[in-house]
Amino acid sequence: MDDGTVGVQESSDMCISSDDDGIKQQNERSAELEHEHSEAQPDALVAKPELGMAFDTENEVREYYIKYAKAKGFGVTRRSSHSDDNGQLKYLTLSCSRYGKTQSKSRNMLKPNPTAGIGCKAKINIARGPDGKLHLSTAILDHNHTLSPQKSRLFRCNKKLDFHVKRRLELNDRAGIRVNKNFNSFVVAADGHDNLTFGEKNCRNFLEKTRRLKLGSGDAEAVRDYFVKMQSANPNFFSVMDVDDESRLRNVFWADARSRAVYESFHDVITFDTTYLMNKYDMPFACFVGVNHHGHSVLLGCALLSNEDTATFVWLFQAWLTCMSNRRPKAIITDQAKAIQNGVEEVFPESRYRWCLWHIMKKIPEKLGGYDEYDHIKVAIGNAVYDSLTITEFEVAWMHMLEKYCLADNEWLKGLYEHRHRWVPAFVKDAFWAGMSTTQRSESMNAFFDGYVNAKTTLKHFVTQYENALRDKVEKENIADFNSFYSTIPCITRFDIEKQFQSAYTNSKFKEFQEELTDIMYCDRKLIQKQGAIATYEITEDLLIDKEKGWRKDIVYHVYFNEEEFEVKCSCRRFEFRGILCRHILCVLTHMKIKEVPPQYIHDRWKKNVERKHNFIRCTYGGMEDTPVAKRFDRLCESFYPIAEIGAMSDASCNSLTEKLHALKIEYSSNSISENDKNQVGTQEDAPSDGKTTSKTILSPIPVRCAGRPPSLRKESKVDKLIRQANDKKKKAEQRDKKKAEQ
Repeated sequence: MDDGTVGVQESSDMCISSDDDGIKQQNERSAELEHEHSEAQPDALVAKPELGMAFDTENEVREYYIKYAKAKGFGVTRRSSHSDDNGQLKYLTLSCSRYGKTQSKSRNMLKPNPTAGIGCKAKINIARGPDGKLHLSTAILDHNHTLSPQKSRLFRCNKKLDFHVKRRLELNDRAGIRVNKNFNSFVVAADGHDNLTFGEKNCRNFLEKTRRLKLGSGDAEAVRDYFVKMQSANPNFFSVMDVDDESRLRNVFWADARSRAVYESFHDVITFDTTYLMNKYDMPFACFVGVNHHGHSVLLGCALLSNEDTATFVWLFQAWLTCMSNRRPKAIITDQAKAIQNGVEEVFPESRYRWCLWHIMKKIPEKLGGYDEYDHIKVAIGNAVYDSLTITEFEVAWMHMLEKYCLADNEWLKGLYEHRHRWVPAFVKDAFWAGMSTTQRSESMNAFFDGYVNAKTTLKHFVTQYENALRDKVEKENIADFNSFYSTIPCITRFDIEKQFQSAYTNSKFKEFQEELTDIMYCDRKLIQKQGAIATYEITEDLLIDKEKGWRKDIVYHVYFNEEEFEVKCSCRRFEFRGILCRHILCVLTHMKIKEVPPQYIHDRWKKNVERKHNFIRCTYGGMEDTPVAKRFDRLCESFYPIAEIGAMSDASCNSLTEKLHALKIEYSSNSISENDKNQVGTQEDAPSDGKTTSKTILSPIPVRCAGRPPSLRKESKVDKLIRQANDKKKKAEQRDKKKAEQ
């Protein structure tokens, strides 16, 4: 009979018997297993299909047959259906999922993909009768394959995610919990995989769909819509998107209202870094990072760049400067890249500018590893850079190193010496850098994002995960504020000066002060000159170089102290560099019985009560994109939890509550949703983006390669791959033509 024809099975048992006795025996055995399984699961007892069964809706038919199939051990698929001009269902065929015979779509004939179709005839036909109900008109119950009720949960028709599961998956995903751990929480709660109606792949598919639909269809369009939404939530949200002549996204920069307010309080020192490659377009993630009063990294804006040339960095720095009301930073640290240097010199000409020391020192093996005396050269450079307290000491040590190892002609060292004022500590320690000698602040911020994004992260998923990451940063600052407000770190000495800093500094900075104070025990003090109120001391510090080998070294510092004007300086210049009085100065002050230092030596930067406008700005990080349905669902769950706690106290209360909830379920299920409610029920992706003001489409960026990264970290883009393949084919064709011509 044709699948679309309504017919009546003539056999009294409504079954077409199988010619294969082995299959029948296997099915009988499966029935026995089904019976054993149904004893453990009473819901598995479902009446077999019979002619004349009536159903009100298509969903009712599907639910019944799927439930029957699950008890028997086979899958169900919708085979065919037909509706009239009014959209009313006339007939429907549901069959075993192994009906028909499918062909493998594998391109490699030696590696065919598995197929499920083996021509199984089992099915039911449903037709609408004169009474308007759906009646079962055909039922073929025999299968030509083995049935397995124990495996029923793995069929696609039996896998479903209810609203509660979807809600938990989405919330856990926003919290940065990986999918495998997210799924395992359901496994543990259900006491095993057998009790779940879904698998890990279903969870992954749902989350991928949620991420795709949450912000729109295209990556660039989604990012733009996200920025519009954030600006509507807070007008101080700032964003700029740079597109080319083809309306393709090139660069994007954004900073939220809180980051802009943070910069007002901590605009003295920033670091900028682009060494973080994070998404499928190979766009470097560039971030501006500062330091708050606890010494924590704070984000001051970030960008995704399609190139790393001078023009791109000039565009980015100007966008950031505009965002920060044209208030230039006093000092900035970046990588050694020439393009970044050009951009900084053009946009921030008045700012103190230095290079990341770590990036320079790590290049030594690459640049000088070929020399026979490399090990000695490396030590000599380290001594010249780190041990030189004055510019003169560095100049002497550097020239001696060049002469001793015949390195005067090395171009890399020539370039470093020419720009020594940008990276050598002896040249830069006269300015305040908040203790930062490298761009490790930016790199630590990048590492912080590693828990939320990876190499496959799309642009639209990144902006939401970015919110989750920064929300944690904000919470850490709130906790640090609370700890400094609520608790006090005890003093470890009897010096009055320690109590002064204890009451002024945040806990983290007071700990740094205490470390300097306790280290005065390793310092030997000697007065070498005194003229009236001015005294000069020689401080010899016993410094531990290698704890395991016990290597120690004496380093000599000089402290200038004007007792009359209370002016104190040390040759290490740690206070100028970090804003914390060094152990050498403290060694002199404690010797002079100083009980209190003037305000200029208590850096406002590290005070507990430093003025911070961003504390009064509502944080928009991680704003939940909740639909009205989701909000109502959460509200009901909050109401149900206390009742569930009471009901769980005993079997009697649990059973009573379960019965009442079941009655409520029937009552609310029978009452259809009113048209007014239907209009209010909607999904997030159905709603138009807030504030979408332009219909011009912005295309996603083309995958690009970024300068300054080793080839091993680069991924060949699709465009590059196609070009390479075309060139290879062209070369091969030319070679073949050449051979033919020679022959």
